[in-house]
Amino acid sequence: MPPVLPPPLPPRSLVVSCQAAATSPLHGPGPMAMMARAAEQAGAVAIRANGPADVAAIAEAVRLPIIGINKTGDRAGVFITPTVAAAAEVIRAGATLVALDGTLRPRPDGTTLAEQIAAIHDEYGVPVMADVDGYEAGLAAREAGADLVATTLSGYTGPGPVPAGPDVELVAALAAALDCPVVAEGRYSTPEQFRAALDAGAHAAVVGTAITNPGAIVQRFLGAVA
Repeated sequence: MPPVLPPPLPPRSLVVSCQAAATSPLHGPGPMAMMARAAEQAGAVAIRANGPADVAAIAEAVRLPIIGINKTGDRAGVFITPTVAAAAEVIRAGATLVALDGTLRPRPDGTTLAEQIAAIHDEYGVPVMADVDGYEAGLAAREAGADLVATTLSGYTGPGPVPAGPDVELVAALAAALDCPVVAEGRYSTPEQFRAALDAGAHAAVVGTAITNPGAIVQRFLGAVA
């Protein structure tokens, strides 16, 4: 197996994803930086953020590691940091770790995942987290050189509907099979689910919508009495 760069995340820790869609009143670097500061104050160990503008603003606002992603291109395919150039933008903005699509789908520029990871390691020296959608993709991502493997895309790349809850079983399977940290991510919305992921072997868990999306939180409450 390729060597693993040390992840800037302590074990059994919470990462808060600070992202807002373009339709959200919170969209933009300023609101996301304030959200990151609130997460840091509450005890989060790292922030996941999208795009160089948000990453740069958050890097100025907090002292936490930042997992940078850069969503570009067609959302029907690989769009989470799909190229080395996309990774470079958020690294230069202040990301201390970069996450990219680690699925088995073809990449838009024709390169392989292994080539992208090697280029990021060689040119920038930062750890790479592969966002995967299943067990085989997780194994392949680690073989390609990923320093961390995350379950971010589980449930999002298949033909069926997106499941309601997180894929804790995938966390457990990857944690048992891989020699690198496994990060739980994707539809974690309760403290009990967060704890379940850690107990299943996750090195850390990323929570976003349940913490940083007020619109979704309001809808959950209203849904309880609809």
